[in-house]
Amino acid sequence: MKELQSVLNIVSDGLKTLAKGVEAIAEKVDEASKSQGVVKPKKKKPTKSAQKVKAIKKPAKKMSVTSATDTDKVIAIIGRSKKGASTATIMQKTGYNQKKIANIVYRLRKQQKIKSVDKGVYTKL
Repeated sequence: MKELQSVLNIVSDGLKTLAKGVEAIAEKVDEASKSQGVVKPKKKKPTKSAQKVKAIKKPAKKMSVTSATDTDKVIAIIGRSKKGASTATIMQKTGYNQKKIANIVYRLRKQQKIKSVDKGVYTKL
Protein backbone atom coordinates (compact mmCIF):
# COMPACT_ATOMS: atom_id res chain seq x y z
CA MET A 1 0.00 0.00 0.00
CA LYS A 2 2.84 2.35 0.81
CA GLU A 3 4.43 1.61 -2.53
CA LEU A 4 1.23 2.54 -4.36
CA GLN A 5 0.97 5.78 -2.38
CA SER A 6 4.54 6.76 -3.29
CA VAL A 7 3.95 6.02 -7.01
CA LEU A 8 0.82 8.18 -6.99
CA ASN A 9 2.73 11.08 -5.35
CA ILE A 10 5.42 10.87 -8.05
CA VAL A 11 2.80 10.85 -10.84
CA SER A 12 0.93 13.84 -9.37
CA ASP A 13 4.19 15.83 -9.07
CA GLY A 14 4.94 15.10 -12.74
CA LEU A 15 1.49 16.24 -13.81
CA LYS A 16 1.88 19.51 -11.86
CA THR A 17 5.17 20.30 -13.60
CA LEU A 18 3.62 19.51 -16.98
CA ALA A 19 0.69 21.84 -16.24
CA LYS A 20 3.08 24.68 -15.37
CA GLY A 21 4.99 24.10 -18.62
CA VAL A 22 1.78 24.21 -20.66
CA GLU A 23 0.72 27.47 -18.97
CA ALA A 24 4.09 29.04 -19.75
CA ILE A 25 3.82 28.03 -23.42
CA ALA A 26 0.27 29.42 -23.59
CA GLU A 27 1.44 32.79 -22.21
CA LYS A 28 4.23 32.98 -24.81
CA VAL A 29 1.78 32.25 -27.63
CA ASP A 30 -0.58 34.99 -26.39
CA GLU A 31 2.28 37.52 -26.26
CA ALA A 32 3.42 36.58 -29.76
CA SER A 33 -0.06 36.96 -31.22
CA LYS A 34 -0.54 40.38 -29.56
CA SER A 35 2.77 41.70 -30.88
CA GLN A 36 2.02 40.58 -34.47
CA GLY A 37 -1.53 41.87 -34.43
CA VAL A 38 -4.67 39.91 -34.95
CA VAL A 39 -5.16 38.89 -38.57
CA LYS A 40 -8.80 38.68 -39.57
CA PRO A 41 -9.71 36.12 -42.18
CA LYS A 42 -10.69 37.69 -45.52
CA LYS A 43 -14.18 37.20 -46.86
CA LYS A 44 -14.18 35.12 -49.98
CA LYS A 45 -15.95 36.39 -53.07
CA PRO A 46 -18.31 33.94 -54.71
CA THR A 47 -16.65 32.20 -57.61
CA LYS A 48 -18.18 31.83 -61.05
CA SER A 49 -18.91 28.18 -60.40
CA ALA A 50 -20.92 29.11 -57.32
CA GLN A 51 -23.07 31.54 -59.28
CA LYS A 52 -26.15 30.29 -60.99
CA VAL A 53 -25.58 29.31 -64.58
CA LYS A 54 -28.47 29.62 -66.98
CA ALA A 55 -29.21 26.54 -69.02
CA ILE A 56 -28.63 26.95 -72.72
CA LYS A 57 -31.45 25.46 -74.73
CA LYS A 58 -30.63 23.84 -78.02
CA PRO A 59 -32.97 24.51 -80.93
CA ALA A 60 -35.33 21.70 -81.74
CA LYS A 61 -34.39 19.47 -84.65
CA LYS A 62 -36.48 20.12 -87.71
CA MET A 63 -37.83 17.21 -89.69
CA SER A 64 -37.35 17.58 -93.41
CA VAL A 65 -40.76 17.47 -95.02
CA THR A 66 -39.52 17.24 -98.60
CA SER A 67 -37.65 13.93 -98.38
CA ALA A 68 -39.86 10.91 -98.99
CA THR A 69 -38.87 7.39 -98.03
CA ASP A 70 -38.49 4.61 -100.57
CA THR A 71 -41.74 3.09 -99.37
CA ASP A 72 -43.57 6.40 -99.88
CA LYS A 73 -42.28 6.64 -103.44
CA VAL A 74 -43.44 3.11 -104.30
CA ILE A 75 -46.88 3.57 -102.73
CA ALA A 76 -47.30 6.85 -104.62
CA ILE A 77 -46.53 5.13 -107.94
CA ILE A 78 -48.96 2.31 -107.15
CA GLY A 79 -51.66 4.79 -106.07
CA ARG A 80 -51.44 6.78 -109.34
CA SER A 81 -52.15 3.78 -111.58
CA LYS A 82 -55.79 2.83 -112.27
CA LYS A 83 -55.31 -0.81 -113.20
CA GLY A 84 -52.36 -1.36 -110.86
CA ALA A 85 -48.61 -0.99 -111.21
CA SER A 86 -46.37 -3.88 -112.19
CA THR A 87 -42.96 -4.55 -110.74
CA ALA A 88 -41.34 -3.57 -114.05
CA THR A 89 -43.13 -0.20 -114.01
CA ILE A 90 -42.04 0.49 -110.43
CA MET A 91 -38.44 -0.48 -111.32
CA GLN A 92 -38.47 1.88 -114.29
CA LYS A 93 -39.90 4.88 -112.41
CA THR A 94 -37.83 4.53 -109.22
CA GLY A 95 -34.60 3.01 -110.46
CA TYR A 96 -34.57 0.43 -107.67
CA ASN A 97 -33.61 -3.20 -108.27
CA GLN A 98 -36.11 -6.04 -108.14
CA LYS A 99 -35.03 -7.26 -104.69
CA LYS A 100 -35.60 -3.82 -103.10
CA ILE A 101 -39.02 -3.47 -104.70
CA ALA A 102 -39.98 -6.99 -103.57
CA ASN A 103 -39.05 -6.09 -99.98
CA ILE A 104 -41.01 -2.83 -100.07
CA VAL A 105 -44.07 -4.54 -101.62
CA TYR A 106 -43.88 -7.29 -99.01
CA ARG A 107 -43.87 -4.71 -96.21
CA LEU A 108 -46.78 -2.77 -97.71
CA ARG A 109 -48.84 -5.94 -98.14
CA LYS A 110 -48.27 -6.86 -94.46
CA GLN A 111 -49.41 -3.35 -93.47
CA GLN A 112 -52.47 -3.83 -95.72
CA LYS A 113 -51.78 -0.66 -97.71
CA ILE A 114 -51.68 -2.44 -101.08
CA LYS A 115 -53.08 -5.66 -102.52
CA SER A 116 -51.97 -7.97 -105.29
CA VAL A 117 -54.33 -7.94 -108.30
CA ASP A 118 -52.28 -10.34 -110.41
CA LYS A 119 -48.79 -11.82 -110.21
CA GLY A 120 -46.44 -8.79 -110.04
CA VAL A 121 -49.28 -6.21 -110.27
CA TYR A 122 -50.33 -4.18 -107.22
CA THR A 123 -53.09 -1.66 -106.40
CA LYS A 124 -53.57 0.66 -103.46
CA LEU A 125 -56.32 -0.09 -100.95
